[in-house]
Amino acid sequence: MCEQVEGAARGRARSSPDDPATSYPGGRAVSVYVGQRDVVLVSGADAASYLQGQISQDVDAIAVGSSANSLILQPQGKIDAWFRITRVGDGEFALDVDAGWGDVLMARLKRFMLRVKVELALESWHFHAYRGETPAALDAPIVAVVDNGVDVLAPELVPPTADLMSDEQYAAMRISAGRPAMGSELSEDTIPAAAGIVNESASFTKGCYTGQELVARVDSRGNNTPVQLRRFAGDGAVPSVGDAVAVDGADVATLTSVAPTDSGWLALGYLKRSAADASTA
Repeated sequence: MCEQVEGAARGRARSSPDDPATSYPGGRAVSVYVGQRDVVLVSGADAASYLQGQISQDVDAIAVGSSANSLILQPQGKIDAWFRITRVGDGEFALDVDAGWGDVLMARLKRFMLRVKVELALESWHFHAYRGETPAALDAPIVAVVDNGVDVLAPELVPPTADLMSDEQYAAMRISAGRPAMGSELSEDTIPAAAGIVNESASFTKGCYTGQELVARVDSRGNNTPVQLRRFAGDGAVPSVGDAVAVDGADVATLTSVAPTDSGWLALGYLKRSAADASTA
């Protein structure tokens, strides 16, 4: 049996201690995930103004030490990359993205970099994702509060002493929280509104940026996209990425991420607009 749980997370809502985004769906509390993320470092006299015209977030509103999610779009408005931007200093920014997608972000930033004083560097940084209990003090270039914990990134990090979660557990927590990932839910064919990430990733007051027209047009129409990212849960055999969800013999969704749990499985997938009001599948 497969049940549509709800839409993907939007905005900056906080999680309660009992929220599934704070605990592994199998019931075991977890502390920290250790991994890698690609980081594009952007610096120079024109760094802030250049980024302001290229990405969806309001760069001028980000204080030193603060972070925000953002999109960088194709001129037609579809996604090139979804990432987090941190102002690490005066005229210095760190853009961290899912591992393996730094080259895409770097290439897109270079595309319109004409006659501007901007320098780019691509690095791979250590990534600690604390969920549940969080250390009282964390010293790193990027310390970003997220809905269900704190993300910490740096070129080097001391190995944590807390309990570690596996790749599978971290994936299950991401899916439970309804968070899309590059290469799974997000690609060059994705309309941002379909993934439910516009509210937290785009400013509607900052002015023009590349790809803004589609974002604004879809928003003015109620973000009514052909498909919408949803969470699904089941208690039978664990499906595979790419499997279809059917209602009355008709395919209404395609699964993009899947993780097993003690009681079955969780998944993310894109639900067709015609079936968006269906509660079961």
